[in-house]
Amino acid sequence: MLRSLLKGSAFLQYANPLQISILIVFIFSLILIFFSSISLGSFSFTFQELFNGGSETLDSIVLFEIRIPRVLLAAFVGASLGLSGASLQGLFRNPLADPGLIGVSAGAALGASLIIVLGSDLIPDFIFGTLVLPLSAILGASLVISLLYIFTQGFGYQGITYMLLVGIAVNAFASVGIGILTYISTDSELRGLTFWTMGSFGGSSWQLIIPALIIISLAMFWMIPSARKLDLLQLGEPEAYRLGVDVKKLKFKVIISSAVTVGISVSLSGMIGFVGLVVPHLVRLLGGVNHSYLLPGSALLGASLMMAADLLSRILIQPAELPVGLITSAIGAPFFLWLIFRIRKA
Repeated sequence: MLRSLLKGSAFLQYANPLQISILIVFIFSLILIFFSSISLGSFSFTFQELFNGGSETLDSIVLFEIRIPRVLLAAFVGASLGLSGASLQGLFRNPLADPGLIGVSAGAALGASLIIVLGSDLIPDFIFGTLVLPLSAILGASLVISLLYIFTQGFGYQGITYMLLVGIAVNAFASVGIGILTYISTDSELRGLTFWTMGSFGGSSWQLIIPALIIISLAMFWMIPSARKLDLLQLGEPEAYRLGVDVKKLKFKVIISSAVTVGISVSLSGMIGFVGLVVPHLVRLLGGVNHSYLLPGSALLGASLMMAADLLSRILIQPAELPVGLITSAIGAPFFLWLIFRIRKA
């Protein structure tokens, strides 16, 4: 039944039976890892306790106010990074592209770093409370989007290469800014900045994640129907245009969707690397390069891998926890090196 439902979806009409079968496996894996992530940790729960706990018990508070928001945030951040990575690799026609390539992650990091180091001098904390850090990161990501739009004249000037060069310049500028903030920070500010750049889902709460999950979901559903156009874009921009693809509109959709999802993800979880690079390649290796399969597959596998990485970060040295960015980098860096050697041999 699930296979028939997926096969009837409009954006999966170009996926073959093998790819649909792989997506079904991804869905069941996602469900299994989701419940495992909720159940395991410093506080462990049985499946019966997940549904029967009273609202007054400590276990229920940990489950519904800490564990579930954290796991949901990990799933949506992983899905957004995986989907954005697959979309940007298709847009740039470069298998080594990732969401950080256009500078959005760096812009969000610079915005958050300003608040961590200079927050008490710039904005009184009582104005925004716990929202001040994610709002500043989103503002930094939005500024990068605006710069990209201005310098590329609506994402249409001189094709993809010019946009990539602007992204490299933005990344360099943000690195300088973060370096200066690191230099002038106090010991406590430096510690906070260092841990934020390593990535963590420890500060999750319903107040923070509900608006983020809604926006991320809308952006992802806006991006996925562009799968067939990304397939045609692999022939080159002139050929895609002759086949009826509005290339400028496609660039706008992919860049804005990726920037929104990545900006919000970075603002809530910190810098988490390699997910947008590794996940699309794993999906390609399993089932092929068709974007009708690649985009939803990258979202599903990205969510599963991020929840698994968060679970590992919580249980490896419990009751303490590792930054989740260390887990993803430990997995992603060797894969990145293998990918480089594989491309070189090809």
